[in-house]
Amino acid sequence: MTGFLYSIDTVNATLVPSADPSAPLPSDAPPPPRARKIIHCDCDCFYASVEMRDDPSLRGRPLAVGGRPDQRGVIATCNYDARRFGVHSAMSSALAMRKCPDLLILPPAMDKYRAASRLIMAIYRDYTPDVEPLSLDEAYLDVSRTERCQGSATLIAREIRERVRDTVGVTVSAGVAPNKFIAKIASDWNKPDGLFVVRPHEVDAFVAALPVRKLHGVGKVTAARLEKLGIETCAQLRTWSLFDLHHAFGAFGRRLFELSRGIDDRPVDADQERKSVSVETTYVTDLTTLDQCAAEIRKLTGQLDARIARAGAARSIRKLYVKIRFADFRRTTVECVADATSVDTALVLLAKGFARRAQPVRLLGVGVRIDEDTPERHGQIALFEEPEPPGR
Repeated sequence: MTGFLYSIDTVNATLVPSADPSAPLPSDAPPPPRARKIIHCDCDCFYASVEMRDDPSLRGRPLAVGGRPDQRGVIATCNYDARRFGVHSAMSSALAMRKCPDLLILPPAMDKYRAASRLIMAIYRDYTPDVEPLSLDEAYLDVSRTERCQGSATLIAREIRERVRDTVGVTVSAGVAPNKFIAKIASDWNKPDGLFVVRPHEVDAFVAALPVRKLHGVGKVTAARLEKLGIETCAQLRTWSLFDLHHAFGAFGRRLFELSRGIDDRPVDADQERKSVSVETTYVTDLTTLDQCAAEIRKLTGQLDARIARAGAARSIRKLYVKIRFADFRRTTVECVADATSVDTALVLLAKGFARRAQPVRLLGVGVRIDEDTPERHGQIALFEEPEPPGR
């Protein structure tokens, strides 16, 4: 039989014809699916890089962009010179100054950062219309269908990085992979100013060696639970069946099962709209008093300010809200109209929500709603620190 091979039917113990991979496809057969080529681009310490671009004398010294230390400010981003002292984004400016007394903190210049972002995003869209911005300085690109650079995602990423450096004056780290999950991890592999490629045949070994803390959606609490179960790497996670993971982690168990095998079918969504910016934390030990919750809300509001600054969303705020999940897994959200964050307002919302149930608290979050019609939107941002699986 021309164009066919024979394989064993293990049920009936007979030989059955199977398609020969080298045989031509019938004329009416659909083309085989094209492997996805995803690039994750992330500018290196973006705000600080723009400031150093505009003032070269700032290079080589610890530099951060954020609020003033004497006004409970928060660090939005910092350069690598500052990071060597333990300074990082979302840290209070006062603590950053204690860690690095020579740290220079500049106030954010959002108009300047937005202008740089528009140039960068225009370069991305010169290669593909399928660009999903995550913030002013970060985006996914699906280049599966482009013919630029002979269709090579690696060459496209290399060319994009060169163009951004030459025309905008900042560096971009990029990851290339068959899906968004692996591309994002890869972009962080050779930071700063790096490129890392994970080819389809390398996915299995690459993911197997990853710590479970690298998995999308695994925060501190879930990572600690996994480690208590003796699971520290994806290779160890793969020894658990889908049934067992679902039993232990609820609906999130399927996500753990898939990600540990490098499976991520999420599309690059160029039409996605940002609707909120928020932060939340699940606590290992439940909070039992309003004062305990208030202390955490103050911390979370500082982290939220840093993320709003990073997203360039300060002018688009329309509501402020506080989210509470109680020990019995019931949730409540309290919100109000607002055009800026406010610790005092967040504490009032917290008190209202806390009074709704006589229960300890296992999760707190604070966030802002964004005006969908604002011309400054730059794509949905997944900012939840710890998306704990429901029902567990």
